[in-house]
Amino acid sequence: MRYVSTRAATPGTIGFDDVLLAGLAPDGGLYVPERLPALALEELAGLPYAELATRVMLPFVGDALEEAEFRRLVTDAYAGFGHAAVAPLKQLDERLWLLELFHGPTLAFKDYALQLVGRLFDAVLARRRRRVTIVGATSGDTGSAAMEACRDRELVDLVILFPKGRTSEVQRRQMTTIPSPNVHAVAIEGTFDDCQDLVKAMFADARFREELQLSAVNSINWARVMAQIVYYVAAAVALGAPRRSVSFTVPTGNFGNVYAGHVARRMGLPVERLAIGTNRNDILQRFISSGRMTIGAVEPSLSPSMDIQVSSNFERLLFELKGRDGAAVAAAMSAFRRTGTLPTTAAEWEAARSLFSAHRVDDEATLAEIAATWRATGELLDPHSAVAVAAARAEKGNPMVALACAHPAKFPDAVAKATGVRPALPPALADLMERKERVTVLPNDLEAVQSFVRDVARVTA
Repeated sequence: MRYVSTRAATPGTIGFDDVLLAGLAPDGGLYVPERLPALALEELAGLPYAELATRVMLPFVGDALEEAEFRRLVTDAYAGFGHAAVAPLKQLDERLWLLELFHGPTLAFKDYALQLVGRLFDAVLARRRRRVTIVGATSGDTGSAAMEACRDRELVDLVILFPKGRTSEVQRRQMTTIPSPNVHAVAIEGTFDDCQDLVKAMFADARFREELQLSAVNSINWARVMAQIVYYVAAAVALGAPRRSVSFTVPTGNFGNVYAGHVARRMGLPVERLAIGTNRNDILQRFISSGRMTIGAVEPSLSPSMDIQVSSNFERLLFELKGRDGAAVAAAMSAFRRTGTLPTTAAEWEAARSLFSAHRVDDEATLAEIAATWRATGELLDPHSAVAVAAARAEKGNPMVALACAHPAKFPDAVAKATGVRPALPPALADLMERKERVTVLPNDLEAVQSFVRDVARVTA
């Protein structure tokens, strides 16, 4: 398996191990496979999650790892999840199912990729006798999942940027209470988009990138997308694929999760509909409905992990929409940054509309859905999962699978406001509010952030 950049200025192709360590391509593009493998769905029914995951992902790994080693890493990654099914399905009514993706150590769907990615870094770095400095941006859940996956790893230093005051208290404390000396939480005085821009700027600085041996764990890293494909396949097979098609609704901010579902569909998974659920930061819903993608102000909401205006993984879809023309993608992304509006053609918009639908679910509707689901089923939804369920109710299709991307206890204030019930954290996190926090506050300034990263990193080229 070989990979190319969505901007095509980087010559040639590279293998999975290089994609894993690089994260972002030197030309600023995102790596995608040269071709996609086909799913052998008939062989996947009834398999344990780890075995199904190994079979789905192995073609993407190619010869970067031996099959036996990769199978061991995958099995180890999911061994500690809090449900025997790893990603269980729960039926809400005659047509609607919840795909529970919050049974990992940090109670969010990011664990399903990052528990594996941390182990992949260990394996590849040990073979190459290298260290890396990982920098990432988070709107809430990626940071804690990445820190949990990379804590105490000898060959990795990790710096996570998050927007100060724009995560839930549980999300913040999950990042700031990890005592491991190789992980660092940095609160940026700005928005998630500011954090994401700082990370991209550090990668764009070739000298800094080489000096610190930068790598990435955000969903710009293909390994993250690869691991997220798995739970779409697992859910669809459990509900009857390939004999039966399935539809999914996905709460969406940075476009990585729903893009993984799109890749699964391109690999042969019978997906009837892929529906995007957005909150008040509805740039993706506006694009699907109008064909115009224009950056607006990031507004705080009850679903902070989706408080994003620049959805980085959309570039991977754009690469498809533009016929895998990297130069055209590079020009479009440059114009997007310069003008705030992504130039797309009518044909590209129509193609996107044929692949995705989208629904805007504001805070009022989010609270209403949490309350309605609680009354009807007794299930507590976090605000992001509520966006997915509300979007599912607006869609036609049977069965519909709404992705429940976070445990309700990560957002207790919103859940209590809607239902009167304050969800408790699981026992492993019961003392989270008493743990000592360790965080650095920095301005939205590239020089200040780069200086901090240099100070904490234990590697130089």
